[in-house]
Amino acid sequence: MDLLCVGEMLIDFTPGNTPDEFTANPGGAPANVAVMAARSECSVGFLGKLGNDDFGKRLLSVLEADHIKVLCPDLTDEAITTLAFVHLGAEGERSFTFARKPGADILLSEEDVKQEDVEDCRMLHAGSFSLSDEPSRSAVKKAMRLARKSERIVSFDINYRDMIWPDQEACKKQVDEVMPFCDLVKISEEELSFIGIEDKIEEYMIKNRITLLVETLAEKGARYYFRRSGGSVMSDTIPGRKAYAIDTTAAGDAFWGGFLAKLLSFGIKSPSEITEDMIRSAVMYGNVAGSLCVQSWGGIPALPEKKRIDEALSQLAASVSEAIEKA
Repeated sequence: MDLLCVGEMLIDFTPGNTPDEFTANPGGAPANVAVMAARSECSVGFLGKLGNDDFGKRLLSVLEADHIKVLCPDLTDEAITTLAFVHLGAEGERSFTFARKPGADILLSEEDVKQEDVEDCRMLHAGSFSLSDEPSRSAVKKAMRLARKSERIVSFDINYRDMIWPDQEACKKQVDEVMPFCDLVKISEEELSFIGIEDKIEEYMIKNRITLLVETLAEKGARYYFRRSGGSVMSDTIPGRKAYAIDTTAAGDAFWGGFLAKLLSFGIKSPSEITEDMIRSAVMYGNVAGSLCVQSWGGIPALPEKKRIDEALSQLAASVSEAIEKA
């Protein structure tokens, strides 16, 4: 297994044709990353709890349709599948309301996390959403600890959602606790401020021994910070691909799932094997994945296949070559 994603899978209710109309789509950040990576031809596993209801059964079928190995197939009767209501602004920006008191995703337990499953992957990915409550908090931390102990690559998405936390400090405390386990970190512009590292990214990476931190910049692309073997941190920005956005749901996950898949395609098994050329290639792939995602409605239904991404990358390369020739 190339990638194991741990955490929430839920139903996103996204706006329809009228303010009172919603469409139910499969979503949840780690699940989005899992599907994006699978559609980029990685072998992927997903570890998360779903409710024993129509929504949970539907989500299970979504994972199976993308040939994702389901590591927690037993649906729970203790809570319904988690629901998220997505509200879109004029330019496609999102806000969320959650039905999760509790939701099934919170019920992932330490017993569900098996050492053999963690050891079976090259990379483990998780996010902060599942750290908001128990028992999922302890389950995710166990998975990350096992991955680090087993010398697997660990990826983490800070992914702050204010509606599920009592305050920012509660989330920051949990994020600070897991950062020492992380090799690769995804963060948005807003989350840099939330974590309080806008002016001390290098110091933060060195302190937590993070190999790579990627700041997503929406339509502007992404900026990466790479801590090389000598300890110094270098950075650069890769511009995004212009696209008319109708729905930004899962855009960041499309980027990160594509980014991780591209990194894994180089055959890496440890952070020390990552090079800057790999990072640049992965960021470009992720940027295109995100740009294609925002042109369609919904979370998982909007995630593009590898063929579409490769075609868009070829078109971009041809455009650059043409511009150089004209110059």
